[in-house]
Amino acid sequence: MTEKDTHSGFTDAEREAMRARAEEIRAEKEQGKGAKKRAADRKKLEELIASMPAPDRAAAARIHEIIGTVAPQLDPRTWYGMPAWALDGEVLCFFTHASKFEERYSSFGFNAPAQLDDGHMWATSFAVTEVDDEVADRIAALVYRALG
Repeated sequence: MTEKDTHSGFTDAEREAMRARAEEIRAEKEQGKGAKKRAADRKKLEELIASMPAPDRAAAARIHEIIGTVAPQLDPRTWYGMPAWALDGEVLCFFTHASKFEERYSSFGFNAPAQLDDGHMWATSFAVTEVDDEVADRIAALVYRALG
C-alpha cells in the first residue's frame, strides 16, 4: 500500500482520485447536459473499465452489464476516477476496483440516494472478489431495490 504523504495526509492514489474528480467536474461544465454528455460519460466509463487489470476489468464489465439490464435509466459515468451510475445527476452506485487503492478486494457501493434502508442500520458497500451468477443476482436485486 502507498504510504501517506506526511504533509497532506493523503496517499498517492487518494490524491489521484481527487484529481480525477476535479477533471470530471471540469468536463461536466464544458459538456453541459444532454445526449452528447451521456454518450461521452459512457465512453469514458467503458474506457476506464477496459484499462483495468484483468480481475477488476471482468468484475466491472459484468456489473456495468447488470446495471444496464436492470436499471437502464441510470447514466454510466466516472466518479473520482471509478465507474459509477447516476440517477438524475446523482451517483447512486459505484465500483471501486482493488487495484486502484492496492486493496485486497474490490467493492460495490451505494450513495445516499439509494433506497436500501432496513431499520436503523443497513449495508451500503459490499466486498466483491468475483461476479459469478449468484453475485450477479445479488447485485441486480440491490440495484433494483436501491431505485425504490
